[in-house]
Amino acid sequence: MKILVTGASGFLGKALCRMLATHGDDAVQLNSRNCDLTIQGSLERFNDRSYEQIYHLAAWTQAGDFCLHHPGEQWVINQQINTNVLAWWQKYQPQAKLICMGTSCAYAPDLELVEENYLVGTPIESLYTYAQTKRMLYVGLLALHKQFGMNYLCLVPSTLYGPGYHTDGRQMHFIFDLMRKIIRGKLRGEPVVLWGNGLQSRELVFVDDFVRILLELAAVRNNDLINIGAGEEFTIRHFAQLICDKVGYPFESIQFDASRYVGARSKCLVVDKLKGTMAELKLKPLEAGLAQTIDWLMLEETAALARSISSAGV
Repeated sequence: MKILVTGASGFLGKALCRMLATHGDDAVQLNSRNCDLTIQGSLERFNDRSYEQIYHLAAWTQAGDFCLHHPGEQWVINQQINTNVLAWWQKYQPQAKLICMGTSCAYAPDLELVEENYLVGTPIESLYTYAQTKRMLYVGLLALHKQFGMNYLCLVPSTLYGPGYHTDGRQMHFIFDLMRKIIRGKLRGEPVVLWGNGLQSRELVFVDDFVRILLELAAVRNNDLINIGAGEEFTIRHFAQLICDKVGYPFESIQFDASRYVGARSKCLVVDKLKGTMAELKLKPLEAGLAQTIDWLMLEETAALARSISSAGV
């Protein structure tokens, strides 16, 4: 199958491209180094083939409090990216099915996180701009389908985790930040300070599980919006305890800073539509997924520590 992937160098993009390769698909992989999606017409040089699927994963954002400090940039840059991708799709690749990512922060915090509410209510203030750019992306899909009959699928993921997440200095999603702080507490003796009181709740989906579900849905569902989540959430304190048990760090040594930004207090997607679509929703158990991810990050942090010791001449 001939496929184009935007955001191919991101955490999800790399996992998707690996799985596409195992299926024998021919995927053109785009990232910010080989295609600036903010520039109108930048995709036209990839018109040398007719694509069957386009996976649009590219977005300008980071985790943590990034959205608080870049609302204007997020609006302009993400609107440019999404408009250019949709315009290129409609003009040059209308035969392709476009599969893109929504965001759970598009849901209003006072409403049930079910697909019918994706465009209803007001998203959380701290993530408002990014949430609205993702809503606008979905509205674009609806509009192009209505006028031109184009085929799409929009998927809303919960937080993804697994080995291979970026460690290049960008802000990390909460679970990787937890792991890194606790691992560094173990390896370097650094104080472990977690944002919030630890009672905010989150859900996780292992990245390879997400990609498998993504590909299954892309093959059978058209012109729809579907949540992909675990259907259950746990507190930050629970995640921290599991990580401490694996790493061998005393949980009671963790400090919680309730003055720091924590985003939504709860964020658990309703996955009834997903369960009704798939014969069996089988996900990697949380403890197994965390252990695999911790083992990977422990190796990364151990290597980083060895480099810092070496550079210091110790």
